[in-house]
Amino acid sequence: MLFTDWTLLRLFPPLRGAWSPIGIPHGVLITGENAKAVLFGTINPRTGHRVVVVRPKAAGEDARAFLREVRRHYPRAGTIWLLADRASAHTDHRTQALAAQLRIRFVWLPTQASELNVMDQLWRELKRVIAANRQFPTVLALAAAAMLWVLMLAPREARREAGLLSPNFWLRDL
Repeated sequence: MLFTDWTLLRLFPPLRGAWSPIGIPHGVLITGENAKAVLFGTINPRTGHRVVVVRPKAAGEDARAFLREVRRHYPRAGTIWLLADRASAHTDHRTQALAAQLRIRFVWLPTQASELNVMDQLWRELKRVIAANRQFPTVLALAAAAMLWVLMLAPREARREAGLLSPNFWLRDL
């Protein structure tokens, strides 16, 4: 059983905090097009093992590439259960067909309940630490830094950042 989700990274950083003198707006310099990349990721709630893939979009073909990578990381596993939201990339009929072929089953989390998906919690911390208030030279540099941050966390730290170690975590008996 794995939690899965994707997140959008944009070259222009989310601004979480800045200061300027009272009455003088803080200027935000931006140039060019707001390039984007998508991180698909999973976390094993028991072990903290993560799989992260950078893709240009969050479309069906990108989700299918991610499913292939998940299966590659768990070649001996029987059926892989992915707890996920109903994003169109997940529900696409070709994605569902490939999932069945790869022995991957989706377990749908309730709509509008991002707090139940621990990958959302990990993405939130990633954006706070890596992306907020700083701009990378390219969106690929941002995506590489983001992917490394997720993968370099110690398993216990990844589980803690994702909220899995909270005494209030909603899914017990992992």
